[in-house]
Amino acid sequence: MKTKGLRSNKINIVTLGCSKNLVDSEVLFTQLKGNGYNVSHESKKDDANIVVINTCGFIDNAKEESINTILRYVDAKDAGVVDKVYVTGCLSHRYKDELEVEIPMVDAWFGTNELPRLLKTLKADYKHELVGERLLTTPAHFAYLKIAEGCDRPCSFCAIPLMRGHHVSRPAEELVKEAQSLARRGTKELILIAQDLTYYGLDLYKKRTLADLIHRLADVEGIDWIRLQYAYPSGFPMDVLEVMRERSNVCNYLDMPLQTGSTELLKIMRRGITREKTEALIHSIRERVPDIALRTTLIVGHPGETEAMFDETYEFVERMRFDRLGAFTYSHEDNTHSYSMPDDIPADIKQERADAIMELQQGISSELNQEKLGKTYKVLFDRKEGGFFIGRTEFDSPEVDNEVLVPASQYVRPGDFANVRITEAHEFDLYGEVVL
Repeated sequence: MKTKGLRSNKINIVTLGCSKNLVDSEVLFTQLKGNGYNVSHESKKDDANIVVINTCGFIDNAKEESINTILRYVDAKDAGVVDKVYVTGCLSHRYKDELEVEIPMVDAWFGTNELPRLLKTLKADYKHELVGERLLTTPAHFAYLKIAEGCDRPCSFCAIPLMRGHHVSRPAEELVKEAQSLARRGTKELILIAQDLTYYGLDLYKKRTLADLIHRLADVEGIDWIRLQYAYPSGFPMDVLEVMRERSNVCNYLDMPLQTGSTELLKIMRRGITREKTEALIHSIRERVPDIALRTTLIVGHPGETEAMFDETYEFVERMRFDRLGAFTYSHEDNTHSYSMPDDIPADIKQERADAIMELQQGISSELNQEKLGKTYKVLFDRKEGGFFIGRTEFDSPEVDNEVLVPASQYVRPGDFANVRITEAHEFDLYGEVVL
């Protein structure tokens, strides 16, 4: 296929992995638009002749999805449908040398911190005046706000520091400016993300300043909800809970991955905390913010996890009764500390343990949702689907948590808030009616 003049090229950005990757794609999207390019995000038309794939390299399934996506577009290039294929993100950062040999049809590979080089390759300028500006790929009423990059935690199983580097906080002034820009364009909910929110400020201000940052963001006019994701339990800054209680637009919600309920396994995982301290932290959080929704994730099948350790985790989940929970099977990641240990738990046993945890959580979620019957909640509506408008309470994050459905005959629009009385409850969904 004859290559077109660069200004007539159409660029499609394909994003894989987590919300942090999505933010990186949005920044790239904004820079390319600022350079006058015709650019789309995950276009369904397959009409772009340049494709930039933002990959995930966190666990085996994510790596497989990334490789399959790259191969799909390499095949499209071979067929003359696509002219250029560029790959960026975590998988590219981690395995660049091997991938260059194995998939030579890719035109260039970029690491997680190589946005300027990627732009230069696309013959675009890095526009400093666009720092803090974002064109969203999410619905306009909510946006992810990445407050830091990288991680300094030594967790045995995690390859994030290998792909994202050390923890680097973004200046508070820059974050406030970005929040103000988003609010002016209709964003009502900010979801604060990082590999670890609780480290925020240590590198810039020599102390943890997450609470101060939340206070400043809560002052931004037009922001109705601020939500916290990815908080580490060891050394958790308790002053964050005071802000949560004081500021009405800070959601009573906390995503805190705990990984296991076994003290012995926590030590193997290098988490810097015990089950007893974890339980004390959870009790303290719930005491200070009584109606808080706690979300966590667990890993089962880590090297060294015995049946007794798994039983401890199961009982831990029974006692703690988390509002939201996800269980994942261990992935043996090269160059991590755990990689030196034999991955000796069969895949079927790992899956059995994950299924057992999720079955337990399904019952807990059902019971907790039944308690919501007849109560009225403020709901932010995300979309219309079939015969329902679908939204969330302050206790639910997009895509991973409970949703509230109301009949489409009740007039609301995506991006609207409305009070909804719950009339029906299931394990992971609530049904209701708008209260005028």
